[in-house]
Amino acid sequence: MQKLNHLDYYRLPWNLTDNSISWLEPTAKCNLSCDGCYRQNENNSHKSIEVIKEELDTFTKFRKVDGISIAGGDPLTHPDVISIVREVKKRNLKPILNTNGLALTKELLVELKKAGVYGFTFHIDSKQGRPGWKDANEIELNELRYKYARMLADVGNISCAFNSTVYEDTMKYIPEMAKWAEQNIDIVQVMVFILYRAVNNNLMDFYLGPTKINMGDLVYNEEVEERTDIKADEIVEILRSVYPDFDPCAYLNGSEQPDSFKWLLTGRLGVKGKIYGYMGKKAMEIIQAGHHMLFDRYLAYSEPRLTRKGKSMLLLSPFDKRIRNTAKKFLKNPLNIFKHLHYQSVMIIQPVDFLDDGRQNMCDGCPDITVWNGKLVWSCRMEEQLKYGHNVRSYPKGFGGKN
Repeated sequence: MQKLNHLDYYRLPWNLTDNSISWLEPTAKCNLSCDGCYRQNENNSHKSIEVIKEELDTFTKFRKVDGISIAGGDPLTHPDVISIVREVKKRNLKPILNTNGLALTKELLVELKKAGVYGFTFHIDSKQGRPGWKDANEIELNELRYKYARMLADVGNISCAFNSTVYEDTMKYIPEMAKWAEQNIDIVQVMVFILYRAVNNNLMDFYLGPTKINMGDLVYNEEVEERTDIKADEIVEILRSVYPDFDPCAYLNGSEQPDSFKWLLTGRLGVKGKIYGYMGKKAMEIIQAGHHMLFDRYLAYSEPRLTRKGKSMLLLSPFDKRIRNTAKKFLKNPLNIFKHLHYQSVMIIQPVDFLDDGRQNMCDGCPDITVWNGKLVWSCRMEEQLKYGHNVRSYPKGFGGKN
């Protein structure tokens, strides 16, 4: 495998105080139990609207953002989800619902759109044990993905994203999932692949100050035989098996390793069934910097009426070689001028990595930061805050005489 060079791509300028997204958790209740989930499922955990308002105010106090991911748990289980969307919209932020979709109906979707919902990110993968889909693989689940994408498209102009946790035995399905997204580029704006992680107790010990912690008390501690160290570079190589020109344009590095890819973004341009090319780092830099200049915030999601205007991105050809090549391929057929050229994002997220010396390589300037006790904390490490009040430290087995 050829390792990607981070210097070839645009480093997304997101940081702790000036980012594209923040992560709101109105509930820890969920109607599914997914492998790889880092949140304890709690039935009586709905936050009140007043608490949610306070958390939104904490975000706006400490952090500029474009969108708010409303997550959990599953936010659609919250009885006041429509009011929560309104509260986000009221603050001139984009409400994005992160959900498994089980509780979504056409009627609820219409009400959420009236309240101002900007987009949905549906988590769908084969390790969820979904009723009616328990034996389905990732390719068979494309039928379910299409159902939700079609529902959003029929209601109109709501961003549609899908994420899927990638395990060692599901990596092989990624090319076909990417092809499915290409076939539906007109109604699917984002595909996200989240690499599976779990605590490896064979390599690390965990401490809170001088006290050794039993990580078995936390939901994301799992004794697994499958890999917990899949890297973003591997997923790019797999995608290149069907898309030889596939290449990212931007990344977010790790807090401890500057050359690691924690969020690796590829922007592709195409029509249903055909990708004409990719966005380069200069084009992404112009878009992010331009959006910040105009709106004082970095861009998160774009609505379908904008992503179908991919031809406007061809105007960036003088500044970006990849866009220039895309324009040549697209305009080679003069009749294409009458077609919509769609933009679609493919994101690879590589969660916490444990380095050999015990350091935890987190997402630098985490986009999924959330609120706990009036502070900004990593959403993927919330269980440590809830149980211990702090994040735990990790050390290699036997480090410094600890055993």
